[in-house]
Amino acid sequence: MMRRLVLSAVSAVALTGAATAADLAVAPPPPAFTWAGFYIGGQIGYGWGQDYGNLWLQGPLGSVTVAPVNNASSTVSPAGVIGGAHVGYNWQINQFVLGLEGDVNGTSLHQSINPVPYVNSNINTPVQGSIRGRVGYAIDRTLLYATGGVNFGWIHNQYNILGGANSFSTTNTGWTVGGGVEYAIDANWSVRAEYRYTHFHYYYDGPIVFPNVFQSHQFSQNQVQVGFSYKFGAPAPTVVAKY
Repeated sequence: MMRRLVLSAVSAVALTGAATAADLAVAPPPPAFTWAGFYIGGQIGYGWGQDYGNLWLQGPLGSVTVAPVNNASSTVSPAGVIGGAHVGYNWQINQFVLGLEGDVNGTSLHQSINPVPYVNSNINTPVQGSIRGRVGYAIDRTLLYATGGVNFGWIHNQYNILGGANSFSTTNTGWTVGGGVEYAIDANWSVRAEYRYTHFHYYYDGPIVFPNVFQSHQFSQNQVQVGFSYKFGAPAPTVVAKY
């Protein structure tokens, strides 16, 4: 009799445990990580450039126009902090990642020089930005990428010649190329390091103070930046209950 009671009790416990285990939630494996999706973020770094310029004179000689004469070099090398925000979207095909990204940066890049006595020139670029494509190769949570596209910048120049002053502001465009590495901390957050080279189109300011005085500009820039991004739309953990 006692043996029957013990066996009945053991059987009841076993059946209850099996039923309870069947009722427990079963969590599927987490979804595979993907770089695809919309993201926003910020960046900060350092930029340095070279503005190849010349102060030149142009005027009539009788009925002939005097060609520009490179008589005073005014090449400057502005440098400073650069940082701002970016937004973009990625598509992923197997390990290849294609993206489109735009950014806007404020900068402190500037320099002032005196190419000749009584002549002062100052350049600064308060705002820059770009619209770029990105092509990358993903190794799990590490993304190696190249980037390139159109760059724009607001370039401000000030001049003082023999006590007379002028200033000119130009919104210039150019091209930019570079590359970087990005690492995903989790499904949403990632950090990056990037280098870019930018070349702006040729332009000139003038007339400066006097009717026949002009200044040419050919500006290029390097920049290194670190940043972070937040990607939206990461899949939430799914719990499936089985009854």
